[in-house]
Amino acid sequence: MTVLLLTAAISLLAGIASGLLGIGGGLILVPLFHYILKMDMHLAVGTSLAIIVPTALIGAYRHASGSFIDWRIFLFSTLFAIVGGFIGAGISMNLDVVLLRKIFAVFLVLVALKMFFQ
Repeated sequence: MTVLLLTAAISLLAGIASGLLGIGGGLILVPLFHYILKMDMHLAVGTSLAIIVPTALIGAYRHASGSFIDWRIFLFSTLFAIVGGFIGAGISMNLDVVLLRKIFAVFLVLVALKMFFQ
């Protein structure tokens, strides 16, 4: 029961962050699934990706209802994002868990520093 309550709290936080800021999976679900739910890093990444699909759809629906989507950029970007997602997932599945966790951490720190000092 505790795991389900933790999962619900983590997922609610990720859903709010996704709708509010366009983030959620990589920033919230992956690290919290890994450290709090003790998921293997690969399992945390894959589970996060599966959760983000419906979360992103409902968030996009809400933003579209307010005319806050550039459909031209969406269509163009989607083509490349699909290819990138396929390539990235293949790379991720073949990386050692420790290396994957370190790459993830460095990425988060670099993004945080860029946003903080910009």
